[in-house]
Amino acid sequence: YMQSVAAQRPFFFDHVRELADRACAEFAALTGREYSRVMSYRAEDAEYLVLDDPVLRQRFEEATRDATAALKRLADNRIPTQLAVALPHTTFRDLGAGRVLEYIVARLGLPLFVKPARGGSALGASVVRSAAELPEAMVACYAYGDTALIEQFVAGVEVAVSVLATGSGPVALPVVELAPDRGVYGDRARYSAGATRFHVPARLDPAAAATATDIAIRAHLALELRDLSRTDLIVDAAGVPWFLEVNVAPGMTETSLLPIAAEAAGIDLGVLCRDLLQAAASRASHG
Repeated sequence: YMQSVAAQRPFFFDHVRELADRACAEFAALTGREYSRVMSYRAEDAEYLVLDDPVLRQRFEEATRDATAALKRLADNRIPTQLAVALPHTTFRDLGAGRVLEYIVARLGLPLFVKPARGGSALGASVVRSAAELPEAMVACYAYGDTALIEQFVAGVEVAVSVLATGSGPVALPVVELAPDRGVYGDRARYSAGATRFHVPARLDPAAAATATDIAIRAHLALELRDLSRTDLIVDAAGVPWFLEVNVAPGMTETSLLPIAAEAAGIDLGVLCRDLLQAAASRASHG
């Protein structure tokens, strides 16, 4: 990083840009690498010049590629997902927190949603509305997993579509809408009776509900899941459902979404559990 002196007059801009280009050329001569100049601004009276190292950028991309493989498979199947970055803690540490976080904000914009790539119950998850909030969100996320998933935040109505595949093919249960009393479906909203109102079927436009159901079934098939899954989505103000995540071990408590959907569909939870166990036992017995 190079920080310029305060630039209080417009004519300083061209001069500083020229100095930055010369610095890039000198760094390239010394290291044998190519550097490019990226301009960013902080406050009205200062300019910050970032030397963007393409080698570090390549390492960043390689480290995050495998962790986003599932999202790429969904995108290949035309399932709408937010732009996201999966960031292992080792990459975050090795490349330098400051550079990585600045790169993420530049690439994804704000607001963001940060959560562990693996986990559940919204533990370690948080909404980031400013760049200053991102470091704390990353620390909280890494407390619950080694890889953080940082994605563009989409405001809207959160819904869940459970899929059962205990017969000849995947079948979607009724769409469940979540309405937490504090606006965020966190761990309290998930496990405290009365903290969230559930609407089954969801109060969606029929076309949006049908699209959400279709996405859940296509996600189940694209990811080659079996038996059951629960896809969580956000329906934005325009009525477009966006894929959030798919859970292959959804909660089965009295406030969990799959049991609520099963009840709405007239499916006895005990019978469903029996069918799931029988399917697993049958696979085990056949090797």
